[in-house]
Amino acid sequence: MSILVVGSVALDSVRTPFGSAEEVLGGSATYFATAASFFADVRVVAVVGEDFSEEHLAFLKSRSIDLEGLRRVPGRTFRWAGEYGYDLNDARTLETQLNVFADFLPEIPQAYTESELVFLANIDPDLQRQVLRQVYSPRLVAADTMNFWIDRKPDALRQMLRSVDVLLINDAETRQLAKEPNLARAARKILGWGPTSLVIKRGEHGALMVRENDWFAAPALPLDSVFDPTGAGDCFAGGFIGYLANTMNFQETNIRKAIVMGSVMASFNVEAFSLDRLRRLTYPEIEARYKAFRRLAHFDDL
Repeated sequence: MSILVVGSVALDSVRTPFGSAEEVLGGSATYFATAASFFADVRVVAVVGEDFSEEHLAFLKSRSIDLEGLRRVPGRTFRWAGEYGYDLNDARTLETQLNVFADFLPEIPQAYTESELVFLANIDPDLQRQVLRQVYSPRLVAADTMNFWIDRKPDALRQMLRSVDVLLINDAETRQLAKEPNLARAARKILGWGPTSLVIKRGEHGALMVRENDWFAAPALPLDSVFDPTGAGDCFAGGFIGYLANTMNFQETNIRKAIVMGSVMASFNVEAFSLDRLRRLTYPEIEARYKAFRRLAHFDDL
């Protein structure tokens, strides 16, 4: 089944205690689409500048990602520079150059308007609503956001959430959005605004799903090698939505499995800079790590 993702395609410069990378492929739509492409057909709507290399396009095409909605316009591609300390959950932004992304207005190609699943990556909530006006009755809509939009456009964000089935944000954003320090109360408040599921991304501490009468916690797999957490949240979303698209089963028990698959894809992503680990990833590796997650969380009834 087809997934439509609308977000950013960028060039990132990243420093961590374990190395650095300059002007490598990044962006929310890029990470999401690459992770999701292991499970389903993915269509990207984004914008890049005339400096975006053919090498990057070739990689995306090698993953069979549909790029009809990726526009190349005069100007420079969106750039982000960030730095991590030993607390890899906390990124410090060094520089943001929006460039052509500053004028991004999503135009959904006609062929994409009947996409079964839609992921609204981290962009202006008014643009997210504009995307939803251009697609026909998707089976599932998921969205991401960030503290900037929560602070600057809370009303537009609340309106967007009325049309969303799954919201994927971190625990700090959950508290900020609900204006509630208690995570449980904050989650229930957000569910009252429209989403049927709230997935709280907690980095090295795993993920938490909240539904009306249900909670589910997935652990994070302890890893020997963690180099760069950039894009891990979008890879989580890609694995999560990709698994749901592959199975087309939106029952609560299957959503739990999708969360574990999201954690699997995020765990691979952090093992190298940019998308380098996903470039060489194989599906048997994904299956083996999924089984490792199951063993990590399994216990017998006492």
